Amino acid sequence: MAGTSALHLVGQASGGVTIQVNGQTVNVNSAPDTPLLYVLRDELGLHGPRFGCGLGQCGACTVHVGDQAVRSCRVPVNSVTEPVTTLEGLASGDQLHPMQQAFINEQAAQCGYCTNGMIMQSIVLVNNNPSPSEADIRQGLATNLCRCGSHLAVIRAVQGAAAMATA
Repeated sequence: MAGTSALHLVGQASGGVTIQVNGQTVNVNSAPDTPLLYVLRDELGLHGPRFGCGLGQCGACTVHVGDQAVRSCRVPVNSVTEPVTTLEGLASGDQLHPMQQAFINEQAAQCGYCTNGMIMQSIVLVNNNPSPSEADIRQGLATNLCRCGSHLAVIRAVQGAAAMATA
């Protein structure tokens, strides 16, 4: 199931929850109250979202639910009512999402652990503010933790992706 991007609760099936993941309907065998992160990683094999703190405070597990960035470690799978997009689902075929490409262009990752959350949060930021200032970017990513100090490259990447989107 790697490379999938959309998740939508479409009903209960015996033995779990039936969800739509990147346009494919799958039966998830996890209990309905299982955190979405565990379903995505352990059952569906999507490893973009990472387990960081388990408290929704670091951002490593960020995915899109509808048009919002959410911490998937804190969302029970049975509460998902809108499409979910993971890092793996951002690309269109071989064409990376502009934010992914901008992170590569700026080499905006050191260890890479926070990169999923930074990219997912940044996409929502730019969708809501197509021309963010540096202060907007800093505020928008303030709850995404990075221990390696790649923040300046991340800011340049977000600015670059925003510029690509408005060009």
